[in-house]
Parts: sequence; structure tokens; C-alpha cells
Amino acid sequence: MIKKTVKDVTRALEGVQNGMTFMLGGFGLCGIPENAIAELARLGVSDITCISNNAGVDDFGLGLLLQNHQIKKMISSYVGENDEFERQMLSGELEVELTPQGTLAEKCRAAQSGFPAFFTPAGYGTEVAEGKETREFNGKMYVMEEAYRADFSFVKAWKGDEAGNLIFKGTARNFNPCMCGAAKITVAEVEELVPAGELDPNQIHIPGIFVQRIFQGKNYEKRIEQRTVRKPE
Repeated sequence: MIKKTVKDVTRALEGVQNGMTFMLGGFGLCGIPENAIAELARLGVSDITCISNNAGVDDFGLGLLLQNHQIKKMISSYVGENDEFERQMLSGELEVELTPQGTLAEKCRAAQSGFPAFFTPAGYGTEVAEGKETREFNGKMYVMEEAYRADFSFVKAWKGDEAGNLIFKGTARNFNPCMCGAAKITVAEVEELVPAGELDPNQIHIPGIFVQRIFQGKNYEKRIEQRTVRKPE
């Protein structure tokens, strides 16, 4: 059994450099790799490209990297919760590539599976398809989308073991599974790290073959973007 565990987030992010491309799991603030993002902010790496469903909020998640002007390009599907993101995009400081949400997920999954590209009807006839190959299948037009290429993939899971097997909890599963194995190095941070053999094989969502490094995260805030509760009667 090959142990994938590393001591802490500092060891987990060894090799991170300026100009790299990173995938980051999560949806909104749900299931984001909080420890990895905080370490990227501490390291101060610059000119990075981030592939993530969205860009966090002004003072949390990827918003921390935006505040530090560390992100050169953002590839995402939704960016409406971050004022600093909007300011940088409109001022031309930040390059933005908006991608349909399902296409973004599939571009990660294609990279994970080793497929260089795939065809999708999403975006045909719009600016999303500009400069891309299109083809007709069974009377319907499709756009060819290339799989993502990334240096590191940072994901967050609920439980993991020393071999890198992962279990996600509830909606925190989101983009995390399809980003595992979709980069040269996948780093998984988990709330609970257990010895190999302790996880029920039938409950494992991602096998350890897709993970190169795993560590137990600390001090998770698990913020909610917009908390909405029913008014007391």
C-alpha cells in the first residue's frame, strides 16, 4: 500500500510556482479547499490561472487570492458574488473565461479520464463557440471543447484514508470528484484522515489512484454565502 499522506498543507503544496494553472473544487463556498487556498495566499504565488465553478466572495475562498492580485486568469461559470472580481474584470486587470457549468464539469472529467476533447451542444451559436470546431451529429450542431490542462488540483473531502481514497459529504461533493486526477498532481484535504482499510469500500467516491497527496485540514469555517432563514412566527 502506497501512503499518500503528507504532514500538513505546506508539504502538500510543495512545487507550486508562479504562472501555474490550478483547479479548485467547491460550489459557491460549499466544499472549497479552505486550507489550500489560504496557503496559496500565504505563499503569494502570482500570475496563476484558476479553474473553479466560481470565485468565492470578497473576503473568503478565491476572493482572498483576488484581493492579493495573484490571479491572472479566472475560468469559471458564475462570478456574481464577488465585487472585487467585478472590479478587476471591468478594469481589464483580470482575464475571465466564462464557461457553461456543465461544460466546465465535463472539461474536468475529460481531463480526469484522459480524453483530449469532446462535443457538446451547449454554447453553439453563441460567443462560447467562437474559434472552436463545430460539427453536426444526427441533425444537431455541437461544439468541440478541449479538456482542461492543470498543474495542481486542490479538492476538499469529508473523509479520506492514507491511500488517498475519498468520501464526500452531501452537496460538498459538487465539483470535487471530477477534479480528482484531472491535473498533474491532485492534493486532497480532508476533515478526517484514517488508516487505510477503515473506509467501507462501498462508500468510497474517489479511489486513491486519482490522488497524489492527502492531508488532514484544520479550522474549517464552512461559511455560507447568503444565509436565508424563515422569520419567526
